[in-house]
Amino acid sequence: MEQLLDQISQWIHDTMFITKDVQDNLMKSLIVLIVFIIIRYVSYFIMLRQTKDVKKRYRWRKGITYVITFIIIFLIGRIWFQGFGSIATFMGIFAAGIAIALQDLLVNIAGWLFILWRRPFEVGDRIEINNNAGDVIDTRLFMFSLMEIGNWVEADQSTGRILHLPNGLVFKHSLANYSRGFNHIWNEIAVLVTFESNWEKAKDILSKLATKHAEHLSKDAEKRLKQAAKRYMIFYNKLTPIVWTSVQDSGVLLTIRYLCDPRKRRSTSQVIWEDILRQFANCNDIDFAYPTTRFYNNKNEGKSKAGGQ
Repeated sequence: MEQLLDQISQWIHDTMFITKDVQDNLMKSLIVLIVFIIIRYVSYFIMLRQTKDVKKRYRWRKGITYVITFIIIFLIGRIWFQGFGSIATFMGIFAAGIAIALQDLLVNIAGWLFILWRRPFEVGDRIEINNNAGDVIDTRLFMFSLMEIGNWVEADQSTGRILHLPNGLVFKHSLANYSRGFNHIWNEIAVLVTFESNWEKAKDILSKLATKHAEHLSKDAEKRLKQAAKRYMIFYNKLTPIVWTSVQDSGVLLTIRYLCDPRKRRSTSQVIWEDILRQFANCNDIDFAYPTTRFYNNKNEGKSKAGGQ
C-alpha cells in the first residue's frame, strides 16, 4: 500500500510538478476540511433535535459556523505556514495581509465584530440605515440582510425584496432601531374637520377611539420603558393616547397620537380610521374638511362685533 502511494505521489510530481511536501499539505488540509464539515453537520443535527425555536436554531447555527470556520483557518494555516506557534502570531500576520490587500473587507469584518459586541441590532429587529429600512433576517462576516419595508409601499409594509448591506455601514451612517428602547413607536393619525363642525365633539370621539384601541399598549410600554431606562436615557411623561388640536387653512386639525407595535402601524391605523368613518357618518354636525373654493360674506356670516363690513 505504501509503495502504491509513493508511486502515485511520484506520478503527481512528474506530471503536475507538485512536490511531495505540497501534496502532504494538501492531503492534511483536505482531511481537516472533511472532519470539520462532518462535525458541523452532526452539530446541526443535534441542535435541530434539541430545540424547535427558530431564533435559537439560527443563533446556534451561526455560532457553530463561526467557531468551526475559525478552527479550520487556524489549523490549515499551521499546516501551510510553519512557525505559527500561537493563535496570536497567525492572526497578526493574517490581519496584516488583509489590511494591505482588502481594506474594504477589513472594515466589514470590523463592522461584524462591532455588531456582535455592541449589538446595535439583532436578527428580528426592524432597523433603518443609509435610507434602507427593513427587518434583519441574517448577519454574516461581510454583510447583513434586511427584508425591505417602505420604499414604494406605504406604512412600513414589506416590499418583498431582500437587501444585502455591507457591515461597514454601521461606522458610516446613523442607525435607527425600531425594536429597541421600549419596543413601541408613536404613530399619528391626522383628522381634518371643517371650521363649521363641532370640533369639540369630534375631539371627544377621537379620544375615545384612541383609548379603545391603544390604551392597553400603554401599560405594556410602561413596563418596557422601566427596563429600557436602566440602559438608556429614556423617559416620557405621558404614554396614554392623546388628541392634539391645531388650525390649518382648510379647517381644524385633530391629531391622534398613540403607541403601537412597529409592525402593526398600518393595521392599527386602518382599524381606527374605520371607526372614525362610522362615528362621523352618524354625526350631522361634523364634516371632514378638504380643499374647496368658498365665497364668504363677512357681513352676513361673520360675528356681529368682529368689525365685518
